[in-house]
Amino acid sequence: MVSPEGRGDTGQSDWPQTRTGANPSREWSGGQHKATYFSRSPGAVHGARCQPTPRMAEAHQAVAFQFTVTPDGVDFQLSREALKHVYLSGINSWKKRLIRIKNGILRGVYPGSPTSWLVVIMATVGSSYCNVDISMGLVCHIQRCLPEGCGPYQTPQTRALLSMAIFSTGVWMTGIFFFRQTLKLLLSYHGWMFEMHGQTSHFTKVWAICVRLLSSRRPMLYSFQTSLPKLPVPSVPATIQRYLESVRPLLDNEEYYRMEMLAKEFQDKTAPRLQKYLVLKSWWATNYVSDWWEEYIYLRGRTPLVVNSNYYVMDFVLVKNTDVQAARLGNIVHAMIMYRRKLDREEIKPVMALGMVPMCSYQMERMFNTTRIPGKKTDVLQHLSDSRHVAVYHKGRFFKVWLYEGSRLLKPRDLEMQFQRILDDPSLPQPGEERLAALTAGGRVEWAQARQAFFGSGKNKASLDAIERAAFFVALDEESHHYDPEDEASLSLYGKALLHGNCYNRWFDKSFTLISFKNGHVGLNTEHAWADAPIIGHLWEFVLGTDTFHLGYTEAGHCIGKSNSMLAPPQRLQWDIPDQCQAVIESSYQVAKALADDVELYCFQFLPFGKGLIKKCRTSPDAFVQIALQLAHFRDRGRFCLTYEASMTRMFREGRTETVRSCTSESTAFVQAMVEGTHMKAHLQNLFRKASEKHQNMYRLAMTGSGIDRHLFCLYVVSKYLGVSSPFLAEVLSEPWRLSTSQIAQFQIRMFDPDQYPNHLGPGGGFGPVADDGYGVSYMIAGENTIFFHVSSKFSSSETMADSDPGERNYDNMLKMLSDLNKDLEKLLEEMEKISALSQHLLPILLFLLRKAGPELTSVPIFLYFICGTPTTAWLAKRCHVRTQDPNR
Repeated sequence: MVSPEGRGDTGQSDWPQTRTGANPSREWSGGQHKATYFSRSPGAVHGARCQPTPRMAEAHQAVAFQFTVTPDGVDFQLSREALKHVYLSGINSWKKRLIRIKNGILRGVYPGSPTSWLVVIMATVGSSYCNVDISMGLVCHIQRCLPEGCGPYQTPQTRALLSMAIFSTGVWMTGIFFFRQTLKLLLSYHGWMFEMHGQTSHFTKVWAICVRLLSSRRPMLYSFQTSLPKLPVPSVPATIQRYLESVRPLLDNEEYYRMEMLAKEFQDKTAPRLQKYLVLKSWWATNYVSDWWEEYIYLRGRTPLVVNSNYYVMDFVLVKNTDVQAARLGNIVHAMIMYRRKLDREEIKPVMALGMVPMCSYQMERMFNTTRIPGKKTDVLQHLSDSRHVAVYHKGRFFKVWLYEGSRLLKPRDLEMQFQRILDDPSLPQPGEERLAALTAGGRVEWAQARQAFFGSGKNKASLDAIERAAFFVALDEESHHYDPEDEASLSLYGKALLHGNCYNRWFDKSFTLISFKNGHVGLNTEHAWADAPIIGHLWEFVLGTDTFHLGYTEAGHCIGKSNSMLAPPQRLQWDIPDQCQAVIESSYQVAKALADDVELYCFQFLPFGKGLIKKCRTSPDAFVQIALQLAHFRDRGRFCLTYEASMTRMFREGRTETVRSCTSESTAFVQAMVEGTHMKAHLQNLFRKASEKHQNMYRLAMTGSGIDRHLFCLYVVSKYLGVSSPFLAEVLSEPWRLSTSQIAQFQIRMFDPDQYPNHLGPGGGFGPVADDGYGVSYMIAGENTIFFHVSSKFSSSETMADSDPGERNYDNMLKMLSDLNKDLEKLLEEMEKISALSQHLLPILLFLLRKAGPELTSVPIFLYFICGTPTTAWLAKRCHVRTQDPNR
């Protein structure tokens, strides 16, 4: 949903206020009616004839015009400063329009260009002068069809040139269409993903050369959008077969037979009709999944966004640029608007797999100026074409901060000054204002009803518009959070603050909330409906890199440059919140607080090794971690569960995500063999290799449009539209994802060399558990020697509670073991150099297992014997306090 933004359509002044809003003040004096419009309190301006004071300087700048009604007529007084800003804003708006028009032309003719058009015209005209008709008579036919008469067609030479221009343009457009269709056909080939590294086929090599030739010209952000293939609809038998294969390790023989019968009945009777509608939609729509996914999974959800939907992203945690909160925020906000400017001008390079296969960029369109508007049945995403301010929350008060002075973007030092003014403002919150944002954290229906009842007019509507029309939301926190390697809880507390804060200091409806802590660290809380995590990750990499390596700070920690003290201070938003609304706010706050208090989040950095060591073992780092998670979960609960891993489908137009079902028959076979502890090393190596290859193959299938869950989801939506009941689909869509996992994208853009700056690492982010009795696991394989984990679960679930200690999570403790055994692992790795490479990358999986170790675990020393030998078994058992029933084993 796109709505134009207006600066004066909200009924509220865009300039600062002290106690009251911007209202006309009328005075009768000496038979004259004087109407003065002002932006401060009524006593600040006494009419058009009063002398300006230093206190009034800002007010005079805010007044576009003043007039006095007298018996002789109306006397107008115009403010040059205000009119200057109006003029510059108009110029800036027209510049943006022209840039959009230019970009639309360049994007529309890609991979062609205006230069190539001129070349084709020159070639046609040149051939005619050489008496060579390359048009094979078409130019003459066009010339005969041109209307005769006066004007530009009166001379034969003009008619000939016009005919050749028309012919050349047609040839040029036909060539562009041909190249686009050829590129789309080439991008529909995904066989390269299934070829082993170093074993590229001749066909793939020729394909790669053709793709590079057709996309060699420097592309803009959206240049490839029309050349991307559509997401294909998998066949029903293939989806059913892959689904049954995915649930086989989770069901016993009787349950599997029942599910097989349901699937067969669905495939034979119900699915053919549903599939026809889905295929029809895939022909008509750009993407047969994305619009339904956005609407039914996100926008129609009536549960609170906090914990259930929104996710968080962390700052650099191993380096610190400044301790000055306002300064850090000044640089970060400035970098974000720089990124938005590049986004508007399409100057950002599209993300390319292998450096040549483009990823869809459509999700980036709604990154800024976007808000989720609550509704009673479904929410709506409101996206504006532009926004010139941000909304700020500090100590229970809301402010509006302009990002521009006229057409000029405020410099970091100016933004620092504005944020410092807010930090220094001693005013108190208005009644009901402090916890107002809790409405966005509670139930969606309650928020929609309150919005309609209490925010539909007056100052409440004006102030709410200022928030919802902002480029993004900024939260100035009074707390300090950072990562202290000596304090294992510090990173978890940092993550909790970003995930939900105190439930009323984040505006959870905004596309993202920028959170600034008192010690200068920052982070993001992101709404999920408009885009997926890699999109916000792209922005965040740019912002952190720009802040650190391009903008910088003074020795005192302030932004570089001088501030403009004449800038009008931030505008305090005004509210009139009745008691009934305050009761709704309190109710929403209690709902959100109960959710937040129920979430336990554990974040940590694993330092001994990362992807460097894993890749030496010739296995996928992602598959490695996923298999380790399967082993950890099985040791924790004693059973396997349906596991969700997010994969992207952005190689297709408007693609978003697909599910990789990481719990496979191959991974469960390896886990069970590990737990049994009676298998030889070679057998374990073989099982691990099969599990890893299976996972990688499933990931590739998901990325190339052959996943399971999005197809079944869309079939379910069609069945609801048709009123068709399907027991199979109902059961599939109700299965809980007790282990929900996601790998965080990193280094999507090359802002700096990570080898040169190894400490400039962000730990990524995390999310709440998807199932009440499950875990949410987010991880970032951040470098050659680092892995970050974010693990969430709920206190209220007995499934995620340790039996021996109600205050602990077995699963969290297993992961925590990785960081506790740092030094011991280094010693063990030295011994492991003498054995096979596989034993090295099995070690972290073993450590997941050992964290759960207790008196009942008798198989660990047996496995260690086969992998490492008896001396290492005794040493590690002693270090990890592993007790067995038979020490001689």
